[in-house]
Amino acid sequence: MNHFVLSEINIYPIKSLGGISLKKAQLEDRGLQHDRRWMLVDEEGIFITQRKHFELALLEVNITEGKLVVSHKMSPEQTISFALDEDTGVEIPVMIWNDTATGLEVNTAVNKWFSDFLQFNVKLVKMPLAEKRLVDPRYASNDEVVSFADGYPCLLIGQSALDGLNGKLQEPVHMDRFRPNFVFKGGVPHIEDRFKTFYIGEILFSAVKPCARCVLITIDQQKGEKGHEPLRTLASYRTINKKIMFGQNLLHQQNGVIAVGDELKVIDWKD
Repeated sequence: MNHFVLSEINIYPIKSLGGISLKKAQLEDRGLQHDRRWMLVDEEGIFITQRKHFELALLEVNITEGKLVVSHKMSPEQTISFALDEDTGVEIPVMIWNDTATGLEVNTAVNKWFSDFLQFNVKLVKMPLAEKRLVDPRYASNDEVVSFADGYPCLLIGQSALDGLNGKLQEPVHMDRFRPNFVFKGGVPHIEDRFKTFYIGEILFSAVKPCARCVLITIDQQKGEKGHEPLRTLASYRTINKKIMFGQNLLHQQNGVIAVGDELKVIDWKD
């Protein structure tokens, strides 16, 4: 009998920057509270990520006393902070992949700090409360919405999937390369591929689509350096329909609190 327990909860307040590990979190319509509610964009409003700018991995993020604090892992004196509810009121059209959305500029001092770090002009925007960015209708069931995440409100990975991968690598990698919201313990590697509907605690989820991986997982999140692994090894045994899959994208059917230690109870399995 499989027994699955939630072992990690992670949020990534600013898209493609460092994550925050939590013991419990509030699940909202768009996903976990504060997860990918902010995003860096260039002068055309196109989203900025580690895929091209590896150095973003060196920026860690914390939330304290109603403020979001960003600091450089190697040079902690390089830091900027702003209130969670801060914005200039200036609306900026933004692009995430093929989606268009609206972002609110946070403030010009924050723009300058990130522009100086990246050495080109960027702006930090937050998602307005009224924004309705819809999940891909091919996979949505009830007009679900998503934050500035790539496409889905939450991502789930089994610890055994990472353990299985690390058993094939010369140098093991951390789970932070895959940026999951939820990690669970129990079961064989990639058993989450077979989850269809399941509860985490009292909240019902659907696993709607495997997560296709890209060069971002080759970036060491501690050093901000790019290599070839684990993408090369993962491609050797996790290529499905010409895409390299690791983890499951989720939709949820209600909001509430989720905590580390919650049981995952699978209701329906995929064939």
